[in-house]
Amino acid sequence: MHRMARHSRDDRSGIDLPKARIDRESLREALGLFRYLRPRLGRFVAALVSLFIGSLLSLAFPFLAGRMVDIAVASAGAGKTADHGDVDRAAFLLFGVLAVQSGFAFFHALSFASVAQRSLVDLRRDVYARLITLPMSFFARRRVGELASRLSADLAQIEDALVSTIPQFLRQAILLAGGVALIAATSLKLTAIMLASLPPLTVAAVVFGRRTRKIAREAQDRLADTATIVEETLQGILNVKAFANEGYEANRYHEGLRRFLAATLRGARLRAAFISFVVFALFGFVVLVLWSGARLLQQGGISFGELTRFVLYTTFVAGAMGQFAELYTQLQKTIGATQRVRELQRETGELDPATLAEPAPALPRFRGEVAFEDVRFVYPSRPDVQVLRGIDLVARSGERVALVGPSGAGKSTIIALLLRLYDPTGGKLCIDGRDAREYPLAGLRGQMAMVPQEVLLFGGTIADNIAYGKPGASRAEIESAARKANAHGFIVSFPEGYETAVGDRGIQLSGGQRQRVAIARAILRDPAILILDEATSALDSESEGLIQAALESLMKGRTTFIVAHRLATVRHADRIVVVSEGRAIESGTHAELDALEGGVYRRLAALQFRDEPVSTAPADDAIERDGPASRQDSP
Repeated sequence: MHRMARHSRDDRSGIDLPKARIDRESLREALGLFRYLRPRLGRFVAALVSLFIGSLLSLAFPFLAGRMVDIAVASAGAGKTADHGDVDRAAFLLFGVLAVQSGFAFFHALSFASVAQRSLVDLRRDVYARLITLPMSFFARRRVGELASRLSADLAQIEDALVSTIPQFLRQAILLAGGVALIAATSLKLTAIMLASLPPLTVAAVVFGRRTRKIAREAQDRLADTATIVEETLQGILNVKAFANEGYEANRYHEGLRRFLAATLRGARLRAAFISFVVFALFGFVVLVLWSGARLLQQGGISFGELTRFVLYTTFVAGAMGQFAELYTQLQKTIGATQRVRELQRETGELDPATLAEPAPALPRFRGEVAFEDVRFVYPSRPDVQVLRGIDLVARSGERVALVGPSGAGKSTIIALLLRLYDPTGGKLCIDGRDAREYPLAGLRGQMAMVPQEVLLFGGTIADNIAYGKPGASRAEIESAARKANAHGFIVSFPEGYETAVGDRGIQLSGGQRQRVAIARAILRDPAILILDEATSALDSESEGLIQAALESLMKGRTTFIVAHRLATVRHADRIVVVSEGRAIESGTHAELDALEGGVYRRLAALQFRDEPVSTAPADDAIERDGPASRQDSP
């Protein structure tokens, strides 16, 4: 029941994206992703030009508004109470500017969105392609939530930056620079007053902002803890119920929520104080400007129109400054997201992602001769643990080789090396007399099929899952494979038959049904080398007999490796290899090994086949099933 919630801060699953310092190196890293904009560079530049023009038109609004006020004041002073022509023309000009500005705003908003979405589609495609081509050693070092976050939260953050943050940042920068310049042109005295008020506001905003971000990060850490509790509890719901620990988990979750609430309320109090300060400071700033402007107006230093322009430009500048803090934070998050994505793209994969759309290289069908020559291996994630210590194992073409032995002996690692999920750290694996590393990886795996003990089905239909062994297979081929696997009967009993959805991870099917679907998938694959990892363990006795018959037919003419727990399933194997502590210590037929005095296999066979009332503890210790929860020879 021990959980790893303490590690949840490292994997926020998109809840709290990391921020990065904006410096030369981080900007260079972020600009590396802009290559996805190149095919659409023309429209991107047009959007930037449109944004620039639209921002300049925004700056024209205060000028025209001030001019309209000056015209009105001048007309009133001259006694022209009935002639509104000049004021009307000024108003119409304002509406015309607004209409043109709206057109530019529509164009640049649509263009940025179009360029960003199309570029992000390409980026998502490339990141996913890179991800699924990475070796198993990479996945041994990463958590699923972290990788899912890179495809969801990180890329969503980059998308938001391209669609919204960067355009807004550029727009506010133009408004700030242009507003300050036009304010200075309107009144140098009022500009000096305004600029003198900015440093205290900026310092206060920075201090409050840093403290707020620190508390917000703490709150997100606490929320991530609760998310981890939910994820682990739901994944292990069977254990929760089996141990009647619903109350324990509910209390654990409640305690996590309590810590999250405490951090959130601290942040809320600080944000409330900050908002109160900002409201007072900004409106106080406006009052100061109006007061100074009113005094200048009394003294004849400025006109009503100039005061109007100044107030409006001041509003633009204040709004731009208010936006910069949030936009800068968003840019920090975007830089952090791009660094994580670029880190993933720099990983070396087993295959070139650019070749995934091409068909796998066609190799002549293997004869199926497999030889492990003094193979040694350590997992990259556990370099201090020697898993295989010099395995010598030969499987002739068409031979059935069973691997038995205690948990952690190295059986699963041998299978992983055969599939080239990893490469030996010493010695050599040969297939048909050639080093396995000399074959194209996709072509090599294309001639193998595996039926695992714990079957994971994809969330499509039964037909989709069977056809996974041979994409593009016809319905007749799928049904033929299902019949051979004794799966056709239960499939057609469903109302939707082969179009029945299997649910998430195949949850709609029983364990035995999932097993038979996996066997049908392997039959459809028609491999030269077959791997059976306790392939009949989830079947009832009647189905097991039928499946054993199907497997006997399937194994004919193929080299087959059988990882076995129950020795009864391998008594008729051509050769049984006993693996212990990373070495093959015994090899032979059932009869040969059973006759070996003092042999490990003979002791195991005595425990499983004879009716003597012996304790089962040694058997469990000697040949415990190395499933995902207890497997010691995989990371």
